[in-house]
Amino acid sequence: MESSNTEKPGQIVILNGTPRSGKSSIADVIQNTFDGVWINMGVDRFMAMTPKRFQPGIGLRPGGERPDLEPLIVNLYEAMYESIAAHSRLGINVVVDVGHHDAYSIPRGILYACARRLTGLPVLFVGVRCPIEVIIERRLATWGSGLANDGSIPKPVRLWQQAVHTPGLYDMEVDTSVSSSEACAALIASRLRDGPPPSAFRKLETMFL
Repeated sequence: MESSNTEKPGQIVILNGTPRSGKSSIADVIQNTFDGVWINMGVDRFMAMTPKRFQPGIGLRPGGERPDLEPLIVNLYEAMYESIAAHSRLGINVVVDVGHHDAYSIPRGILYACARRLTGLPVLFVGVRCPIEVIIERRLATWGSGLANDGSIPKPVRLWQQAVHTPGLYDMEVDTSVSSSEACAALIASRLRDGPPPSAFRKLETMFL
């Protein structure tokens, strides 16, 4: 009897962007409309599994506010990407919505280390863009707040916008301020179907060694 490990690896799609950029909505469309089984292993799922005393875990925002958590965050990201790799190797497709950044108290190189954990697997790395003005509108609509007391854009929001797309090396980018979640997912499907083959994670593997 042949081992299931001989199956073709499952496709991995990683959606990287700021909070409220629309990543989760795109992931939902992919999970519910793309052919085959797609498991959502994004940041919200892993934060929900993290004990309260270690929150926000991998959702820690830029700014170096919790250096005490940073070594754990490195390990949690490693564990998440090992899980992603395990699913792919068993032929299961994975969509990941995440907000990678390296604006910790010291550079941690998490994205590059994560890329190395997916060596040899099919990974499409998608930058999910959204102008900061639209992010603020969505924060207001969702939480009823989005601006600082003086009416300015809060520093954490500005830091997210600057840090999450560094180094900005993607296979493709989408902009949720001009395209719906369905349209963004359709662009991703087209890239997976028609190529060219993705290469961003292969390049990221060699960085921050």
